[in-house]
Amino acid sequence: MQPSEMVMNPKQVFLSVLIFGVAGLLLFMYLQVWIEEQHTVTREQIRGHITNQNLKFHITEDPKGKKENLLLNSERPMRVLTKTSHSQGEDRVLGKTTGPPTIKLIAKHQGTRTVFKKFSEMKWPLDIHPLNKSLIKDNKWKETDVAQEKRRSFLQESCKKYGGVSRPQSHLFHMVSRIYVEDKHKILYCEVPKAGCSNWKRILMVLSGLASSAYNISHDAVHYGKHLKKLDSFDLKGIYTRLNTYTKAVFVRDPMERLVSAFRDKFEHPNSYYHPVFGKAIIKKYRPNACEEALNNGSGVKFKEFVHYLLDSHRPVGMDIHWEKVSKLCYPCLINYDFVGKFETLEEDANYFLQLIGAPKELKFPNFKDRHSSDERTNAQVVRQYLKDLTRAERQLIYDFYDLDYLIFNYTTPFL
Repeated sequence: MQPSEMVMNPKQVFLSVLIFGVAGLLLFMYLQVWIEEQHTVTREQIRGHITNQNLKFHITEDPKGKKENLLLNSERPMRVLTKTSHSQGEDRVLGKTTGPPTIKLIAKHQGTRTVFKKFSEMKWPLDIHPLNKSLIKDNKWKETDVAQEKRRSFLQESCKKYGGVSRPQSHLFHMVSRIYVEDKHKILYCEVPKAGCSNWKRILMVLSGLASSAYNISHDAVHYGKHLKKLDSFDLKGIYTRLNTYTKAVFVRDPMERLVSAFRDKFEHPNSYYHPVFGKAIIKKYRPNACEEALNNGSGVKFKEFVHYLLDSHRPVGMDIHWEKVSKLCYPCLINYDFVGKFETLEEDANYFLQLIGAPKELKFPNFKDRHSSDERTNAQVVRQYLKDLTRAERQLIYDFYDLDYLIFNYTTPFL
């Protein structure tokens, strides 16, 4: 045969390529199926393995190391995974397992699956428990106790009426990420910024033996010291046990007052985080013909501009815990809190709560202003001054934004 006769025509080339291509595709599909059969690891196994490594979720910090940038971009905080040391003896899902690695993995998987099953079968919202009042000896708390029972009952009934949630819609670890744990007195405290949370953290530090007095703890030690444990730092069994056995407390505030307080704190004083991150974005989007200096440093945000950012469904920067809704910080319609305190009666409520949990008699809730002590506290009169620049429609939209908080915590709307 001559070399010229060995040359294939285009039709033969096309058929050859097609045959080889089909054969290659079939081989690839076969190998893929074989690999999957050899390495069948379900999503639940992977999740179980991660849980038993007892990983902790940390909200990312700003470059200066301060934990003030608690953004909730896309309604969720940015998280990174690091190992935690808060896995105490009673919090481990499994005991020691002997045998080959494969047996250990199966045992781990089965133990974790049991805990996940418990969570999937948990009754939501969690049952409300009667407060243990055996440690209350004074009659002076009678009115406070009556008010507390009314609040708890009102919250429960309002959640049934307006909450509209029967199962958790968020990841469990996110749901409990704002809850602080004090194991000695078996307390869970959900942090609501601008509602006395700094002084509450001081109290938790004293109760846990980290400090002798709430008055000797600095602002930085409270917020950046990482002395206190959060509920999302425990494994599933630890979370499950504490939610069902510890006394759960939340302290709230009138939503409009809380919003104005947050604005004054973060935007009317020098701030190395909120001005460049939030201020610059707000000024750029909501201030026509902004000067170069304002665009560069983000200082001087006006309350009206801040409100436009808050109400914008396409915010240029995400939400922040200081003005996030309490219903999204503490999930009060899913986690039935045993104690509901209010900023408006903060000292009275807090000191009554300390009596309930058996705190040392000498421990009283501190009444000092944590920062900007020379500023007047944000009250109804101060709020009205800030609302002057808003239209009635804008004030109504703020109410609509916080409507669930207004409803379930029984706040009226005097500013409309």
